[in-house]
Amino acid sequence: MQALVVYCHPSKESFTAAVLEVVISRLQSQRFDVRIRDLYGEEFDPVMTGPELAGYLDTDTNAQSLELDVEYLLWCDTLIFIYPTWWYGLPAMLKGWLDRAMLPGVAFHLPEASKGSIRPGLRHIGKLALFTTCGASWLQTQFMGAPGKRTIMRGVRHLCARRLHTVFAAHYRMDFSTAESRAKHLNTVGHKMDRLLG
Repeated sequence: MQALVVYCHPSKESFTAAVLEVVISRLQSQRFDVRIRDLYGEEFDPVMTGPELAGYLDTDTNAQSLELDVEYLLWCDTLIFIYPTWWYGLPAMLKGWLDRAMLPGVAFHLPEASKGSIRPGLRHIGKLALFTTCGASWLQTQFMGAPGKRTIMRGVRHLCARRLHTVFAAHYRMDFSTAESRAKHLNTVGHKMDRLLG
């Protein structure tokens, strides 16, 4: 049992960091081997360069500058994203990680013929989780289409196992959160993790 946690928040004092603690605690209690990709803490560069883009489709060389991320993606059977929702979507840092690390030949395979379609490359991942916070309300987030959630829970999900086990939790109206609402959300995260791992 091997879990990759992709964590994205610039502040170590954030509520998102508290969510990370709950997730890690649950994983460790189930004896998971855990690897954390702390994008801000490890100063991940989210910017795809011109030369990198030029070699993007060359599966023999496109992963050379992202060997650690590729190793983690191919190693894990559980993939968990923890981040704040900004402008209804993913933080730029996390979007850059998806752009650069979810490579052809790793996360997906390109069509072999002009009429073919993209084939998933992460079929070994059987569990997917997303934990986030939103400044907007649930209703406003839905009205905007929840693009961050859709990117992970539809886009990334499509690349994983056919019978993928997923969980999702968001604390909405985060700017108006209370000690009670935050405690309730952390409890929800714990229950969702138990469901995911159980």
